[in-house]
Formats: sequence, C-alpha cells, structure tokens
Amino acid sequence: MSEPITSPESNKLLRAAIWVAIGALIAAALVCVVWVLIGSGTGIIARAFLTVLLLAGFAGIAILESHLAPKRPAWFSLTSMVVWVVILLIGAVMIWLPQPAGSFGWEYERFMKFLLIVLILQLGMLHLRLFTRAYARNPTTFLSVVTYVTIAFVAIVAVMLIVPLIVEDYITFLPIYWRVVVALTILAAVGTALVPLVNALLMPRAPKPVAPAWPTYADGRTPLPVLPDGSPDWQAYYTGRPTYPAAQQQAYSPQAPAQAPSPQAYQGYPPPPAIPAQAAAAAPPAPPAAPASGDRPQPPTAPR
Repeated sequence: MSEPITSPESNKLLRAAIWVAIGALIAAALVCVVWVLIGSGTGIIARAFLTVLLLAGFAGIAILESHLAPKRPAWFSLTSMVVWVVILLIGAVMIWLPQPAGSFGWEYERFMKFLLIVLILQLGMLHLRLFTRAYARNPTTFLSVVTYVTIAFVAIVAVMLIVPLIVEDYITFLPIYWRVVVALTILAAVGTALVPLVNALLMPRAPKPVAPAWPTYADGRTPLPVLPDGSPDWQAYYTGRPTYPAAQQQAYSPQAPAQAPSPQAYQGYPPPPAIPAQAAAAAPPAPPAAPASGDRPQPPTAPR
C-alpha cells in the first residue's frame, strides 16, 4: 500500500487499469448489441438509449480517473477503475434484464436500485481510502491483520448488499442471509474503530517542548536582555528594545572579568625596566617655587 506513484510498477498498474476500462467498455457494448438482436422487442428503444448514456458516462468517468491517477496511490487507482467497471457491467445487466411480471413502475425502481448500488460501492472505496491512511500511521503486525480482515469484511458486506438489489425480483433470500450480513457488518465496524483507537493509545507522541529557565519575549524563544546587575530587562519585554544598548551584547550567563593585557605583548618590544624603590627615594627634592611678584623684596637704594 505504500508503493510510490512514480515507480515502474505503478505505471504498469495504471496502464492496466486504462486497458481494463477500454475492454469493459467494448464488452458492455457487445453484450448490449447481442441483447438488441436476440432479446425481446419490449422497450428496446428506451433500453438502447439508456445503454448509450451508461457507456458515455463510463467513458467520462474513465477519463476523470486517468487524470486523478497521478495524485493517488497506484493500487487505489486500479481498485477504483475496477469498481467502475463492475458498476458498468451491473448497469448493463439491470438495463437489459427482462421486465418482472406483474410490476408497475419497475423502470424507476430499477434506476433507484442502480443509484443505491453506486452509492454502496463508492462508500466502500471511501472507507478503503481513509482506513488505509489510518493504518499507514502505525503499521504494526497486529494492525496489519486487523486491516486486511476488516477490508475483506467490508467487501463481502458490499457484495451481499448488491446482489439482492440486482436479482431480488427473481430470487427470494432466506432470513439467514440477512443475519450473516448484519453479523459481518458488526465485525467490519469493530475493525474500523479498532485501528484508530490503537493508534491513539499506542502511537508514540512527540515530546513537549521544555520551557526555558530565562524569561523570554512573547514569542517564547528570544531571551530578554540582561541588565548590568545581572537581572532580566523586564522593561524590554513591553517596549521591545533593551533599556541599555550594551545589554544587547550581554548574555544571561555570567561572564569572566576582563583581564589586563600582558606587559610582554607590547608591540614586539621588551617591557620597560621597573624603577627601584631606593632610586625613587634618593631622588633630589624639587626646587622651591619662586615667590610671587608682589612679595619679592626691593633692592636697597644708594645713599645720597
């Protein structure tokens, strides 16, 4: 069921489905021609007109199926085409079956039965598509057995519902027949409910994301900036911008203190020699500051 659509096996199945549709169309036309030639003449014109409509409708559906085939799995496209071929053959048989004795309005009744048959088969196809998708989510051995058994039950129930709609005017079905239909329907319903239930209980689930320890913005991923004291910048949560521009470059983990550059790395030159303490103590004192001009003494004047 998981075969890719573009594989060579899928292309072969699609071609086979198209050839099956063409062969069924030709076979149905030949059968109708034989019924026209050897059958009774009652309502032959109306039946021939219905046959032409049936063949034209099947041709249109076959074209639609060929366009939808690339979007579907190959096995489903083939199954859908086979189902439409069965509908074509059933429609041809119901058109050319003899008129039941002592019945009034049998044409309308037979047409409604045909529509009911189409509905049953298409509901079966819808069930098949959704059921196989549910199975593909968790294809375990147990679910594989349940899936194939349930599909078989659904197919048997569909056949047992269709057969009485075709030949109930000529064959009488016993009550045990309908008991079997009801029993198989219950089993098919249980299998249909079992697969999604097991998936919900046993299918592994993705782990939930762990909330970060540091507060974040409203998106839940971007951490808030750090203030100089190491606390979160709650003002940035409301404004969308950090309170201090330098806070944008800070992380919310403590940083190591900056270290002074090594004196050995001074542009490739050796470091200057240190001044000894004794030499610093023996240095001569600074000369006294010169007095201000207002306080300078005047030189003595010569006697007259």
